Amino acid sequence: MSDDWDTVTKIGSKTGGGASQRETVVRGKGALNAAQRSGQIIATEKKYTAGNPANKSGVEGQRLTKVDRSDDIVTPQKVDTKIAEAIKQRRAQEGFKMTQAQLAQKVNAQANDIKLLESGTAIKNQALLNKVARVLKISPKTGEPLQDKH
Repeated sequence: MSDDWDTVTKIGSKTGGGASQRETVVRGKGALNAAQRSGQIIATEKKYTAGNPANKSGVEGQRLTKVDRSDDIVTPQKVDTKIAEAIKQRRAQEGFKMTQAQLAQKVNAQANDIKLLESGTAIKNQALLNKVARVLKISPKTGEPLQDKH
Protein backbone atom coordinates (compact mmCIF):
# COMPACT_ATOMS: atom_id res chain seq x y z
CA MET A 1 0.00 0.00 0.00
CA SER A 2 1.49 3.34 -0.95
CA ASP A 3 1.62 6.43 1.23
CA ASP A 4 0.52 8.64 -1.65
CA TRP A 5 -2.21 11.03 -0.57
CA ASP A 6 -3.81 11.10 -4.01
CA THR A 7 -4.76 7.41 -4.31
CA VAL A 8 -7.33 5.19 -2.67
CA THR A 9 -7.18 1.40 -2.56
CA LYS A 10 -10.63 -0.20 -2.56
CA ILE A 11 -11.65 -3.76 -1.81
CA GLY A 12 -14.62 -5.27 -3.65
CA SER A 13 -16.23 -4.05 -6.83
CA LYS A 14 -19.63 -3.01 -8.05
CA THR A 15 -18.96 -4.41 -11.53
CA GLY A 16 -19.03 -8.09 -10.50
CA GLY A 17 -22.78 -8.53 -10.99
CA GLY A 18 -25.89 -8.26 -8.87
CA ALA A 19 -24.61 -10.03 -5.76
CA SER A 20 -21.25 -8.29 -5.50
CA GLN A 21 -19.69 -7.15 -2.27
CA ARG A 22 -19.89 -3.60 -1.03
CA GLU A 23 -16.87 -1.49 -1.95
CA THR A 24 -14.71 -0.48 1.05
CA VAL A 25 -11.62 1.69 1.41
CA VAL A 26 -8.55 0.03 2.93
CA ARG A 27 -7.57 1.47 6.31
CA GLY A 28 -4.28 -0.39 6.78
CA LYS A 29 -1.88 -3.01 5.49
CA GLY A 30 -3.60 -5.75 7.49
CA ALA A 31 -6.92 -5.17 5.73
CA LEU A 32 -5.19 -5.12 2.34
CA ASN A 33 -3.37 -8.40 3.07
CA ALA A 34 -6.57 -10.06 4.32
CA ALA A 35 -8.39 -9.02 1.14
CA GLN A 36 -5.58 -10.38 -1.04
CA ARG A 37 -5.59 -13.71 0.84
CA SER A 38 -9.36 -14.09 0.46
CA GLY A 39 -9.14 -13.41 -3.28
CA GLN A 40 -11.26 -10.25 -3.33
CA ILE A 41 -11.00 -7.73 -6.15
CA ILE A 42 -8.58 -4.91 -5.25
CA ALA A 43 -8.43 -1.64 -7.17
CA THR A 44 -6.34 1.48 -6.68
CA GLU A 45 -7.88 4.67 -7.97
CA LYS A 46 -6.59 8.22 -8.31
CA LYS A 47 -8.47 10.78 -6.23
CA TYR A 48 -9.14 13.86 -8.31
CA THR A 49 -11.28 16.01 -6.02
CA ALA A 50 -10.37 15.05 -2.48
CA GLY A 51 -11.45 17.54 0.14
CA ASN A 52 -12.63 20.98 -0.88
CA PRO A 53 -11.79 21.49 -4.57
CA ALA A 54 -11.77 25.28 -4.11
CA ASN A 55 -8.85 25.03 -1.69
CA LYS A 56 -6.99 22.31 -3.62
CA SER A 57 -3.64 23.48 -4.92
CA GLY A 58 -2.62 20.05 -6.18
CA VAL A 59 0.73 18.49 -5.51
CA GLU A 60 2.28 21.86 -4.72
CA GLY A 61 0.29 22.06 -1.47
CA GLN A 62 1.53 18.64 -0.40
CA ARG A 63 5.12 19.63 -1.15
CA LEU A 64 4.77 22.80 0.90
CA THR A 65 3.30 20.84 3.80
CA LYS A 66 6.28 18.49 3.74
CA VAL A 67 8.66 21.48 3.65
CA ASP A 68 6.81 23.04 6.58
CA ARG A 69 7.19 19.88 8.63
CA SER A 70 10.91 19.71 7.95
CA ASP A 71 11.68 23.20 9.31
CA ASP A 72 13.18 23.56 12.75
CA ILE A 73 10.86 24.14 15.68
CA VAL A 74 10.68 27.79 16.69
CA THR A 75 10.92 28.26 20.45
CA PRO A 76 8.14 30.32 22.01
CA GLN A 77 8.94 33.75 23.38
CA LYS A 78 9.85 33.81 27.09
CA VAL A 79 9.10 36.52 29.65
CA ASP A 80 11.77 39.24 29.72
CA THR A 81 14.13 38.77 32.68
CA LYS A 82 13.83 42.48 33.53
CA ILE A 83 10.06 42.10 33.98
CA ALA A 84 10.52 38.83 35.90
CA GLU A 85 12.93 40.53 38.31
CA ALA A 86 10.57 43.52 38.70
CA ILE A 87 7.69 41.21 39.65
CA LYS A 88 9.86 39.42 42.22
CA GLN A 89 11.10 42.70 43.77
CA ARG A 90 7.68 44.37 43.80
CA ARG A 91 6.08 41.33 45.49
CA ALA A 92 8.68 41.58 48.29
CA GLN A 93 8.18 45.37 48.82
CA GLU A 94 6.28 46.78 51.76
CA GLY A 95 2.61 47.27 50.91
CA PHE A 96 2.74 44.49 48.31
CA LYS A 97 4.22 41.76 50.57
CA MET A 98 2.66 38.45 49.54
CA THR A 99 3.71 34.93 48.70
CA GLN A 100 3.65 33.50 45.20
CA ALA A 101 0.57 31.49 46.18
CA GLN A 102 -1.23 34.62 47.42
CA LEU A 103 -0.38 36.50 44.21
CA ALA A 104 -1.54 33.51 42.17
CA GLN A 105 -4.84 33.49 44.04
CA LYS A 106 -5.35 37.23 43.38
CA VAL A 107 -4.79 36.80 39.63
CA ASN A 108 -6.66 33.46 39.45
CA ALA A 109 -3.62 31.42 38.37
CA GLN A 110 -1.51 28.54 39.64
CA ALA A 111 1.35 29.24 42.07
CA ASN A 112 3.65 27.40 39.66
CA ASP A 113 2.73 29.93 36.93
CA ILE A 114 3.91 32.77 39.19
CA LYS A 115 7.10 30.85 40.04
CA LEU A 116 7.89 30.38 36.33
CA LEU A 117 7.00 34.01 35.62
CA GLU A 118 9.42 35.25 38.29
CA SER A 119 12.20 32.93 37.16
CA GLY A 120 11.88 34.17 33.55
CA THR A 121 11.37 30.64 32.18
CA ALA A 122 7.63 30.98 31.58
CA ILE A 123 6.30 31.19 28.04
CA LYS A 124 5.04 34.72 27.56
CA ASN A 125 1.35 34.86 28.50
CA GLN A 126 0.30 38.47 28.08
CA ALA A 127 -3.05 37.99 29.84
CA LEU A 128 -1.38 36.61 32.99
CA LEU A 129 1.33 39.27 32.79
CA ASN A 130 -1.33 42.02 32.60
CA LYS A 131 -3.18 40.63 35.65
CA VAL A 132 0.02 40.39 37.71
CA ALA A 133 1.05 43.89 36.64
CA ARG A 134 -2.37 45.27 37.63
CA VAL A 135 -2.18 43.70 41.12
CA LEU A 136 1.44 44.81 41.70
CA LYS A 137 0.89 48.21 40.01
CA ILE A 138 3.77 47.86 37.56
CA SER A 139 4.00 48.28 33.80
CA PRO A 140 3.48 44.94 32.00
CA LYS A 141 5.87 46.04 29.24
CA THR A 142 8.78 47.50 31.19
CA GLY A 143 8.27 46.35 34.81
CA GLU A 144 8.54 49.96 36.05
CA PRO A 145 6.32 50.87 39.05
CA LEU A 146 3.24 52.84 38.04
CA GLN A 147 2.39 56.14 39.68
CA ASP A 148 -0.85 56.21 41.69
CA LYS A 149 -3.55 58.39 40.15
CA HIS A 150 -4.97 60.56 42.92
